[in-house]
This record gives sequence, C-alpha cells and structure tokens, in this order.
Amino acid sequence: MTYVVVGGGLAGAKAVETLRDEGFAGPVTLIGAEAVRPYERPPLSKGLLLGTDEPDSPFVHSAEWYAEHDITLRTGTTVTALDRSAKTVRTNGGDEIAYEKLLLATGATPRPLPVPGGDRALLLRTLDDSKRISDAISEGTRVVVIGAGWIGLEVAAAARTRGATVDVIELAPLPLRNVLGDEIAQVFADLHRANGVTLHLGTGLEAIDGDTVRLADGSNLTADVVIAGIGVTPNVGLAADAGLAVDNGVLVDRRLATSDPDIFAAGDIANIDHPLLKHRIRVEHWATALNTGPAAAKAMLGQDVSYDKLPYFYTDQFDLGMEYTGWVAPDASAEVVVRGDLATREFIAFWLVGGKVAAGMNVNVWDVTEPIEALIRSGAVVDQRRLADPGVSLSDLA
Repeated sequence: MTYVVVGGGLAGAKAVETLRDEGFAGPVTLIGAEAVRPYERPPLSKGLLLGTDEPDSPFVHSAEWYAEHDITLRTGTTVTALDRSAKTVRTNGGDEIAYEKLLLATGATPRPLPVPGGDRALLLRTLDDSKRISDAISEGTRVVVIGAGWIGLEVAAAARTRGATVDVIELAPLPLRNVLGDEIAQVFADLHRANGVTLHLGTGLEAIDGDTVRLADGSNLTADVVIAGIGVTPNVGLAADAGLAVDNGVLVDRRLATSDPDIFAAGDIANIDHPLLKHRIRVEHWATALNTGPAAAKAMLGQDVSYDKLPYFYTDQFDLGMEYTGWVAPDASAEVVVRGDLATREFIAFWLVGGKVAAGMNVNVWDVTEPIEALIRSGAVVDQRRLADPGVSLSDLA
C-alpha cells in the first residue's frame, strides 16, 4: 500500500511526517518540483530577506530525516499526469509511480505582471527567488514594489530596513483595503510612510521600460529592482486534467478528500467545505499548509477527520507584529470594533458580522490568539462596549 504525496512544500512535508507518527509503516513517496528538500515560505519575505535568519532555518526537516523515516524523497521532479483509473502518477522523467492513496499539495504560482516589460519584475515564491531579491538589494538601491498586499508590504519593509529607497504601487486607495477595510488599512499605510516608504495609491502600472517604471497616472519612477507581489494562482492543472472537481482550487470535503475518495488535497490548492464556517474557503497562508497536511494524512489513513481550524496568518513589518485569526465572507457586511490605540499601533481589531466576532487581529498585543479563537467559535453575540474595553477579559465575552 503506497502513499504518494505530490508537492514538496510544508503541507507535503508535514503530511509524510504525520503518516509515520500515526504508525503507517508502508511505502511513502514525496515528490517535489524544487531541487531542495521541503521548507517553509514565511522566512522568504521576512527573516531571510532581512538577513536575520540562518540559511538553513526554513527547512522543515534535516537532510537525513527522510531516509531515517524510510520516506522516498524525489526532489527536482514534476508530476506531469495523474491516471486515476490506473492509480498512477507520471513524472517529467517518464517514471510511473503507483499509489493506493494520493495527496495533492501542489501549491501556487505567483502571477506575472501583465504589462509591457513585466517580465523584468522579480517574483517571490522560492528560496532561489528570495536569494535573488536579497542579493539585488543594498544600501541606496532603488526598489519599486508592485502590489501592496502582505507579500508586497513585507518585501517593502525588508528592503527599506536594509537601506533601499522603496516605492510601492497599488491600484487600491489603501494597502490591504480589500482584506482589512479602510480604518485598519490606514494603519499599514501610515506605518510604511513613517518608515520612509513612498506609496503610490489608486494608480496602476503601465509598463516597465529599462530602469523606468511608468504608472497609469503619467508619472515615472526609476528602479534598480522591480518586485511584483500581485497574488498567486493555485496549481490545479494536474487535478483538473485528471477530472477532479476544481473551482478556485481543488474542491475537498471536511476530510480534505477530493471528488475521488482515494485522492486528497492540502495547502494553497485546497478549497475546503469548512464545517465551522459553513462556507467553502481557500486560504493561501502558512498555517493552512501546516495544518491541512497532517489532517489529510490522517484522513488517508481512514481516521475520522473534520477540518475546522480557523484561518490564521501573521506578518512582521518594521516594528509592527500582527496575528489574524478568523474569516469574513467576501460578501459579508462587517463592523470593526477596536480595543486599544490605532495611533500607537497597539490594539486588537475585531470584525463583527451579525453582532458575532468573525475575525480578530492583534497588533503588537500578544498571547491573545486563543481567547480570540474561543470568542469566534462561541458564536456569541457580544456587547461592543465591553469588547472595546481593555479592562474586560476576552475570556469573559465568549
């Protein structure tokens, strides 16, 4: 009984680790397209880019771990086809590998800039990408970042911290506006401006011509380095070609099983029928990979799995550290309640839908993730005045 995992990122690595931890002694093969063993991605835009992390720190396991646990690790290998009837995967080298159970954790690909000269922009997804960007940045380097999402802002903060001149171009009127709303998005705009980042908001990118970045408002910027952070596309081609149900990712149930009961999906590609949120969600963050990989592995072993973990992510930019827990539906009308002080960037923001806390974000306030999660899970209608009062324990609101 061979278990095959396609995708050599965090989700795949934690899945094979869980298979062994749960006592599975059969053959396990982990196939990764990159030439290196599995690693975590958050350091790529944080510690590695800043130069504060050791080069080996992102790796999930030691180089010896896979052999020690009798796991066949095939790096630098791409799966090009999935034959569900024969229960095999075919690699770019022409090998066919049979599976009893299969996990797809194929991740996502950064979107290139769809403008003339857009291929000049550096993308950030891999260790090699992070090193390429890091090597290109030094004191006085003129850096232009396209996109003021989480990756774009983290790269901007790292580059500015290292002494680069940084401009950020964002089509929306505020960074992170679609995620956080105007009030909280303004905190991140103020943070970057206070640290010397120039924001060009409400304008798009027209073209990149040599060292000139042309904006839609007619202005030009001079750049030594252009970095694009305009989102990613889930790698669902393998699943779609095999006839699995695909819609904004690979559709999976609460067990992370696809439309084929012997195939599971985890990480960025998993569009999960979430039993707690009563909605399908696909979340492109570290915690999703960390948690869905093990959950899928347990389901592959026949355990009763119901993946109901709340989405979680974090960021570090300049002197701001943040954790976000929960999920607000894109079409929901949410009200924001703030506990603390936005001006000093020490606060907790809550998003309320129908009087209930749907999400919470703690900024430079620590050790509150668990009570925020408990508050969300309780489904309790909260008193907004007490929610905003730092003197009231969050545990007393659930």
